[in-house]
Amino acid sequence: MARFVDRAVLHLQAGNGGHGCASVHREKYKPLGGPDGGNGGNGGDVTLIVDSNVHTLLDFHFRPHAKAGNGRPGQGDNKDGANGDGLELKVPSGTVVRTAAGQVLADLVGTGSRYVAAKGGRGGLGNAALSSRARKAPGFALLGEPGESAEVVLELKSVADVGLVGFPSAGKSSLVSVLSAARPKIADYPFTTLEPNLGVVTAGAEVFTVADVPGLIPGASQGKGLGLEFLRHIERCSVLVHVIDCATYESGRDPMSDIMALEFELAEYGAGLATDLTSKPRLVVLNKIDVPEARELAEFVRPDLEAAGYPVFAISAATHEGLAELKFAMAQTVAADRAARPAAVAPRIVVRPKPVDSEEFQVAVDPEVDGGFVVTGARPERWIRQTDFDNEEAVGYLADRLARLGVEEQLAALGAEAGAPVTIAGVTFDWEPTTLAGVDTVPTARGTDERISRTDRVGAAERKAMHRLRRGLDVEGHTLDRGMADGSES
Repeated sequence: MARFVDRAVLHLQAGNGGHGCASVHREKYKPLGGPDGGNGGNGGDVTLIVDSNVHTLLDFHFRPHAKAGNGRPGQGDNKDGANGDGLELKVPSGTVVRTAAGQVLADLVGTGSRYVAAKGGRGGLGNAALSSRARKAPGFALLGEPGESAEVVLELKSVADVGLVGFPSAGKSSLVSVLSAARPKIADYPFTTLEPNLGVVTAGAEVFTVADVPGLIPGASQGKGLGLEFLRHIERCSVLVHVIDCATYESGRDPMSDIMALEFELAEYGAGLATDLTSKPRLVVLNKIDVPEARELAEFVRPDLEAAGYPVFAISAATHEGLAELKFAMAQTVAADRAARPAAVAPRIVVRPKPVDSEEFQVAVDPEVDGGFVVTGARPERWIRQTDFDNEEAVGYLADRLARLGVEEQLAALGAEAGAPVTIAGVTFDWEPTTLAGVDTVPTARGTDERISRTDRVGAAERKAMHRLRRGLDVEGHTLDRGMADGSES
């Protein structure tokens, strides 16, 4: 049996970008072929798109994990890698996308509406794209960026013109079945309707949709009964219709008290919404007048309800009595609400491009590391992810980029000293300003950088000298006077 699911949690993973290729063209009689490594392909996006043929989130209930394709790595001979396959997830109209914390990311209404929930990583540049006057044949390439991972909550809010509200077994499902071609499950026990039922109604020239949602009981706004599972589906309705059971045998129930209880729950729930539910037009339907006692009660309470400002309709879903008047009254109210809305005007499109890689960054003192610093910013963090730290030339290229961006200048201004730990995107370095990052360097063997190699050699020589000094030996290995080795005067 088909199930209706109106809430689902998705775990999404966009595709990773492909790595760039470090290659040199090799051909007979062409000794200086130059770099020819291609770029990596971009990772695929995970996109949510509204499809008119989808009416539930059932598929995501059973398959909550989704992953897009990875980009392919670049190859030699200037061959770029293929982009990863994007993944489109079809959702029904009225789907709200939230974070796990409840923040609204997107409200998807209307066929074709789309939202990129997880962005694929960009492919890394090959060494052909990295060649310059200073680096004519780079011995490295950039790594592809990892794709975004996201956990989103999908909530479906029914998109209908008329919402039927009432206590369980008030006859809402029966009313939908006689007004439209919908065939909801109907039975005489509480909470027969466990999922919204939508029906299309035609009254003259007006065509509108009616939603029958699970029954409402006192305390629903705090989650009692079906609670919020019910109330979420009436937020988008233009007109609310109170369906009152005039034939109920429950003690303490009467039409006026039922309406007051329903209105209280609507007001409590609507207090936290941008849309005011209390301002929506109301109709009151006194149902089951085919029962003699119910007809008498309906005639008795009608004057009081009309005095309160409610349009009242006494009907019987079983015998179809009063349905024509109700149908055209619904159509008239829906038409008036549509006419009162602002006319749809073609929006003026204002293009404000969002910078992909802002040059803004911040350098701050690391509160967790003594004498350390933390660098944050879109560009430096992306550059860290793109760097192959097993390649000296790639590390030197990273140092040049950070220096040109101004990171070293700000570190010096904050009082950073040589050897200070600097953390960028979770990677910690020992800052060495003596590497002269950002200046033209003498080309060395592919995959190496003289500045880094020299720094490593100097560091190794210093460690060796200190080790000899602690052992009481001079540079030539001869024994020193113990007092001199300890640093005291002879």
